[in-house]
Amino acid sequence: MPELPEVEALAVFLREHAVGSVIGRIDVAALSVLQTADPPITALQGRDVTGAERFGKFLAIEASGLHLVTHLSRAGWLRWLDEPSPAPPKLGRGPLALRVHLFAPDATTPAFDLTEAGTRKRLAVWVVDDPRQVPGLARLGPDALALTRDEFAALLSGTSSRLKTLLTDQQVLAGIGNAYSDEILHVAQLSPFATAGRLDEDEVTALFGAMRSVLTDAVTRSVGQDAARLKGEKRSGLRVHGRTGLPCPVCGDTVREVSYSDRSFQYCPTCQTGGKVLADRRMSRLLK
Repeated sequence: MPELPEVEALAVFLREHAVGSVIGRIDVAALSVLQTADPPITALQGRDVTGAERFGKFLAIEASGLHLVTHLSRAGWLRWLDEPSPAPPKLGRGPLALRVHLFAPDATTPAFDLTEAGTRKRLAVWVVDDPRQVPGLARLGPDALALTRDEFAALLSGTSSRLKTLLTDQQVLAGIGNAYSDEILHVAQLSPFATAGRLDEDEVTALFGAMRSVLTDAVTRSVGQDAARLKGEKRSGLRVHGRTGLPCPVCGDTVREVSYSDRSFQYCPTCQTGGKVLADRRMSRLLK
């Protein structure tokens, strides 16, 4: 799933490659992707691309006062095409959801695709006058990279949420998903199941520092990469997430996993839980 660093890198990429272009034909290959009807998607045609911005994990492209906002969800992505096919795509075929053709200042005609792998289609697109008209975006908490240490401490104070849950709750803290929350907790040496409101001052400082360092490092590595390479760049920088069964790069212990029905997370027992192996929620239910 694209998270704060990847979406930030996509916004930078679009500012560098799409701003100044004029929007041409828009091909809708999956009707389910459109979450708004007024203004229609065709209202973007003929408008100049004037900006691209990230809101949490939402990507907003500004076109002369209108905004094309997308949430890439779990399996969505943005793909840049220097030479797109002139033929309109067939409706409902393959991963393509939406293609936006551009007329660039250098007389080229690139395009960008919004695609989604798999059968569970969650990628969403809105056309709005103001990005805050998108319901999920309007409910976002403060951006994870915009908080001070004291603001972060206040956010944690008094809550009974587990750290893993709090870090990934977009209404509490915007931008962090499953992968980077695993990485942040590993760097901070804290259990995913620790209670946020019970952290002492040193633990709060460690968690805040880990959040800043993990996200800023990932943004630094991602910005400037070609859009097609961002997924690989993300995977290359992960130390525990998606590495179940492999040795922890810090202590050498085996990276473990806790699985739920539709998701899982990874952690290192030695670094984070005092050597304790957390119960696998999926197995716990089967044994009841």
